[in-house]
Amino acid sequence: MSSALAAPEALAESVPTPEVVSDKAPAQRDPGTARRVGASVGPVIWRIVKPLVAIVAFLLLWEIAPRVGLVDEVFLPPFSTVIGALLDLAQSGELWTHVSASLSRAVIGFSVALVIAIPLGIAIAWYRPVSDFLNPILEMFRNTAALALLPVFILILGIGEQSKIALVIYACTFPILLNTISGVRTVDPLLIKSASSLGLSPIRLFQKVVLPAAVPTIFTGVRMSAAASILVLIAAEMVGAKAGLGYLITASQFNFQIPDMYAGIVAISILGLTINAILVLIERRLSRWRV
Repeated sequence: MSSALAAPEALAESVPTPEVVSDKAPAQRDPGTARRVGASVGPVIWRIVKPLVAIVAFLLLWEIAPRVGLVDEVFLPPFSTVIGALLDLAQSGELWTHVSASLSRAVIGFSVALVIAIPLGIAIAWYRPVSDFLNPILEMFRNTAALALLPVFILILGIGEQSKIALVIYACTFPILLNTISGVRTVDPLLIKSASSLGLSPIRLFQKVVLPAAVPTIFTGVRMSAAASILVLIAAEMVGAKAGLGYLITASQFNFQIPDMYAGIVAISILGLTINAILVLIERRLSRWRV
């Protein structure tokens, strides 16, 4: 009897009592959580800031060098003066006139080069007879500088828009073409054999395996062509144009408006960086399969 009564008491003693969670527990864990969050956010901030360090250092040197007399301020104004001239051109609307003229020519020529070069590069890389037929003429023209042909384009097409757009097409075609050929030809043969063993048709094989694998290499050529389209076009506009960033730079130099000249150069850099950033985003969108 007594043992029966003692059993529940022993059982009650053996059951662990739940710990009372105080309101101070979360506050005690907060420092460790904050340290972990800080440790994860720190590298992200550094990855964002790190590329800007060299740019900021260069701009500071540009600002300081003319002011302390390292270079003549007449021929190299401080960066703040150049930014002021850039803002004045933007407020007057003159900057947009020149940017829109250059951008329209570059976009038209670049788009035509894309339409021509990517299908042609795929055909050359995928079909041996096409490669054997076109390689000699392509090798001849790809080793000829685009600017060397500027007088030819002007003589044939005139000094108007056609010659400038044709020059951009010529300059943009070969980087895209050569990288497309390289991208298609260097696809891993094991991927092609594995897809063929699954019974994919040649069209589906190219669509699902070859083209996605070649996208990074193709976009390398696309980004090179985008930069070439701006550079070649600026040179063409310096020779003969009534509007455009190249015309702005040349006209400012002739009129000794040095801040405006540097403002045009800065505008070209901003335009090039913007185009490259857009192409990088498109490339990441099209190659999401990459790790």
